[in-house]
Amino acid sequence: MLLSTRASRALIETYDLSKDFDDLVAVDGVSLRVQSGEILALLGPNGAGKTTTIRMLASILRPSRGRATVAGYDVLDQADDVHRCIGLLTEHHGLYTRMRAREYLSFFGRVHALPEDYLKNQIDTLLQSYGLSAHADRRLGEYSRGMRQKLVLVRSLLHDPPVLLLDEPTSAMDPASARMVRQRIVELRSSKRAVVVCTHNLHEAEELADRIAIIREGRIVALGSPSELKNNLLGDAIMELRMACRVDGMMDHLPAEVRVVEVGEDWLRYRAADPETDNPLVLQQLMAAGFPVVTLTEVGRDLEEVYLRVVGEEMQSQEAGDG
Repeated sequence: MLLSTRASRALIETYDLSKDFDDLVAVDGVSLRVQSGEILALLGPNGAGKTTTIRMLASILRPSRGRATVAGYDVLDQADDVHRCIGLLTEHHGLYTRMRAREYLSFFGRVHALPEDYLKNQIDTLLQSYGLSAHADRRLGEYSRGMRQKLVLVRSLLHDPPVLLLDEPTSAMDPASARMVRQRIVELRSSKRAVVVCTHNLHEAEELADRIAIIREGRIVALGSPSELKNNLLGDAIMELRMACRVDGMMDHLPAEVRVVEVGEDWLRYRAADPETDNPLVLQQLMAAGFPVVTLTEVGRDLEEVYLRVVGEEMQSQEAGDG
């Protein structure tokens, strides 16, 4: 899914990025690298620090400590350059509801000093891509919440930025619109762009992200690809073997590396530390022994299980510390 490391470079780098609001620690020591060609999902409950992290990366909030660069620019010392290099979708859009969509987008395109011909073409292309062409001349006050969300995403793409910071990009959308926007976000991955998506939608994070950072109370408590998080936190992959016969006596013919975890009348499940090596060996030995195999499939494991385990363990450790 990720592009070759030869073609990628870090477009976002943070070290010990932190933000305090009086006695509240909103973000606590976040260190990240997001490569070009990568989508990173910040996943966590409400109040975890996701939005505050995005606002610091966008040079809207000043960090209390630590540092961050976006597209090579320092978020503190080069805020204007950062603003030019990002496409930002915030939780609160600040739409001018009396304006019409084309007028609104033209205004922001001129803020970015985009050439008129380029801007007109971008507006037409993006409105078409996000299903808003038929509503381009309506006032924004007449738009539904989902339509407003899509329009702000279009606004963030007008200047073709190398970094996209998207805070809950599908939160107000119906299922069809949300799916379309997720597809567009995946299409935005390229060798010149990095995307950070803030969400508490587990399905969305797993569908979109190359890597997921789970955040709780301002700290990253787990980081990795969806498969890495599952393997590291839930253990080895679980395979299900279904037979055209009873499984009695079959266990003696399984490789020693395989650990059976559940058995039924004509099926069993086992853990495979290395499925690419273990599974062919299982099939080879069973078929050599004359056992008819119907299917061998991996048992799907939900990101929700990973998330609840991480968040639950963090809550338990904090409660133990408080005690």
